[in-house]
Amino acid sequence: MLNKPLHQMQPAELGRFLAWQQLDQPDLRRRIATLARKNIGQPYELYLLGEFPYETFDAQPLFNLAKSDCVVFAEHIYAMALSASWEEFFWMLQRIRYRDGVIGVASRNHYTEADWNIANQWLVRDVTGALGAPTQAYRQRIDRRAFLQMQFKIVRDIPVQQFEDVYIAKQDVAAIEAQLQAGDFVNVISGRDGGYWASHVGLIVIGSDGQRHILHSAEPQVREETLQGFIARLTERDARQAGQNKAALAGFKFLRLNDAPQVPPMAPQPRPARPAALAG
Repeated sequence: MLNKPLHQMQPAELGRFLAWQQLDQPDLRRRIATLARKNIGQPYELYLLGEFPYETFDAQPLFNLAKSDCVVFAEHIYAMALSASWEEFFWMLQRIRYRDGVIGVASRNHYTEADWNIANQWLVRDVTGALGAPTQAYRQRIDRRAFLQMQFKIVRDIPVQQFEDVYIAKQDVAAIEAQLQAGDFVNVISGRDGGYWASHVGLIVIGSDGQRHILHSAEPQVREETLQGFIARLTERDARQAGQNKAALAGFKFLRLNDAPQVPPMAPQPRPARPAALAG
């Protein structure tokens, strides 16, 4: 079991491994790095989690150990690092994925900056503006009602939100990356036609030479690379795609892992509403 990749484990095996990890590696940051590296090679698949069997709007399951996308990878690693059993891991995963831990497609943290980062401030806190590098401001128009109706054919009366945020431009990252710590959360900010958004996420780990690495899930599988290597690779990609109206790497947001996360309790899971014709 100690030599087995996480993505090849069954739930019972993972539960035993997490209990052992809590004893073997009591430091949270090192535990995150160990778990993330133990998942290198996990196959990538986009949009592989949903709410089934609790809901059928998105009929994908509530967890997946075998595959990941970038958000699923980060959520699973954080949940594993905070847990000492399969049951605690599964509970923790829902606490991270959903607003107040309430399972449902409408309460899932869909938008990285406006939902995930805000809902999980107990776990990570935004330090983008505190690292000393110049920051670039951007604004997003978040229409959750339209998104839910378009993607999942459900109607929720949610007002449009004007969300403002900042990122560090890619060319300014080298000056501050020595401040990044293992377990920190990375938002990769892309831009196109004047709009900016988090198009990818990953975790910071530290190489044997002290360099900051990004460990993340992307085609074709989970990999670890230096942060500067990642920037150079995407910058070269963007140069090849110039003139094709494709999103390009703009910069990064960095969120600091809290030293001793205080996990909030779950909100009560509400009873699902009945169809209008049967209500009463």
